[in-house]
Amino acid sequence: VYRYEQSGELHGLTRVRGFTQDDAHIFCTVDQVKEEVGKVIDLVLYIFKILDFKDFVAQVSLRDPENPSKYIGSTENWDKAEKDIQEVADEKGLSTIVEKGEAAFYGPKLDFMVRDAIGRKWQLGTVQVDYNLPDRFELEYTGADNEKHRPVMIHRAPFGSMERFVAILIEHCAGKFPLWLTPEQVRILPISDKYNEYAEKVSKVLDNYDIRAFVDDRNEKVGRKIRDAEVERVPYMLIVGEKEFDSGEVSARKQGEGDLGAMTAEKFADLIKAEVSEMLA
Repeated sequence: VYRYEQSGELHGLTRVRGFTQDDAHIFCTVDQVKEEVGKVIDLVLYIFKILDFKDFVAQVSLRDPENPSKYIGSTENWDKAEKDIQEVADEKGLSTIVEKGEAAFYGPKLDFMVRDAIGRKWQLGTVQVDYNLPDRFELEYTGADNEKHRPVMIHRAPFGSMERFVAILIEHCAGKFPLWLTPEQVRILPISDKYNEYAEKVSKVLDNYDIRAFVDDRNEKVGRKIRDAEVERVPYMLIVGEKEFDSGEVSARKQGEGDLGAMTAEKFADLIKAEVSEMLA
């Protein structure tokens, strides 16, 4: 999406002139509207849950009754769409605020507003109910009664702007992404060049478990490697030296928590997989 924002309105990744949006559209019958909107809300809430977003509010964006020329479609269609979206929000137990005049020109919206690190609200996910564009484009389907009917269009973008979402996520996590999401889940730290080959073998074991691991084979002391991994928010570190080489194990450390003890690479991989599964449950 490209939008020529004024230079004074641009703000990092949260407000840009070109962004990517996970926009998609659902066509359904009138009877299916509330169920489909509910499914989109469930998806947004799942995303927020696994990323630990708790400081958000659902904004019900309605038309401005004083300015009907801003919108297309009949009053009857708008009444139905606004009723549908408000009822589903209530049924899902969402904490909502109502903003009149914030609807799209074709229909009302449910916008998920998330606060950033200094308390500003930003719109992320959105779901919109649209009875009007199917009318404009004369869309039809044949119902069970063998008659022609007009579908309803639901616009949905669970993440919204991907750039804005990433910006809020980075602030929310202070750079410490959840284990399942972080690009580098494990850093393997050989204590000297002598153990680089063993470190690579450990890396291959973890790769077989689809764990993202990298070997720090720099000619640095292991203490420096540990500090660098901590600063770079790497969730786990595996130290390999003479003791680990002889026993066929690794010494594991968790970012911010310290030593977890010695174990085989396979056992460590099982722990990582279990932690990720629990996060995504």
